Amino acid sequence: RGRYKDNQVVQLHPSTCLDHKPEWVLYNEFVLTTKNYIRTCTDVKAEWLINLSENYYDMGNFPNCEAKRVLERVIDKLKRGPK
Repeated sequence: RGRYKDNQVVQLHPSTCLDHKPEWVLYNEFVLTTKNYIRTCTDVKAEWLINLSENYYDMGNFPNCEAKRVLERVIDKLKRGPK
């Protein structure tokens, strides 16, 4: 189970080829049946999302949820740079 930017609970579709539950994914298809599924998914790292699309992940416009808190920690870590 996961949540995307609109703060909806989603699950990986049973037909996905991912053999684990990744922390972050990019998906191509939202499938609504009796559950909210995402299909055609790729496992990604939160750092990649921030580095590639920083404007999309503007925390001022993000809903207050666990994903926001995780992304805020990632952004802080990226700002501090390597140790």
